[in-house]
Parts: sequence; C-alpha cells; structure tokens
Amino acid sequence: MRYREVIRTPLWLLAIIYFFFLSLVISIWAALGNNSALVSLVVLTLILVAVYVKAGLVIEVDDTEIRVGRAHLQRDFMGEITALDNQQLKRIRTRDADPAAFLAIRFWSPRAVQLFVNDTRDATPYWLISTSQPEKLLTALKALKS
Repeated sequence: MRYREVIRTPLWLLAIIYFFFLSLVISIWAALGNNSALVSLVVLTLILVAVYVKAGLVIEVDDTEIRVGRAHLQRDFMGEITALDNQQLKRIRTRDADPAAFLAIRFWSPRAVQLFVNDTRDATPYWLISTSQPEKLLTALKALKS
C-alpha cells in the first residue's frame, strides 16, 4: 500500500447534526414523556455514529490501481494528475464542472486532486477527489503511474 487516507466527517458538523437531534428529542419528551425521549435519544445517537462511519471517504493507492470508495482505476488508464487549491476546486465544482466526471468530494474539504482518465471505453473524463494531503496523494499517484 503506497497511500491510504480516510476523510471523515468533521466534529463541528457532527455537533450541529447532534444538536438538531437533541431538539427533536426534547420535542418527543414534551409530547410523549421520558421513556420515548430516552429511546429516541439512543436511536438518534446510533444513527449519528452510523453516519460517521459510513460517510468516510477511503482513498487507497497500491501497486496497480487507485481506489476511492468502491470505485477503482487501474494505472494504465490514468492520465494527467493535478493538485487543486481551494479556488481551483470551487471553480471546477461549479462553473467548469463536467456532468460525466466522477466526484468523490466532501464539501468541508477545501483541497482536491484531479485525475484525468485515458480510457476510450469510459465516458468519465476525470476524477475529482477530496483530500487533506494533496501533495502526498499526488506523489503516490505519480509514482503509481510511472
């Protein structure tokens, strides 16, 4: 394994979601009582933990391919690779976006890597991958490509 990164949901976002859940629990408590509120608190907390675990974006680069979530791309089909800063990422996510592109982006991650696909059978022009360490991912992808 040359590179592995997991992009998790930030704690500030989980706190906001949990505060919404707590307001729902208070409403349930006011309407239905203690037992219902306690059950809803436990259920909503478990849902939040499940969302935290499932929403993680796993990026792996090994000796033959890159895997982002369930998608994978062999090194033979990798084209140009570019690290994007915040402004470039905003532009390519909005105005310059290609609807056929593979987007593995998280809105809270300000940096990404753009990986072009060189496969005539694939309509996907490029992958856009959120990362907290674009330089390390770029280095791993260039090493894989060569």
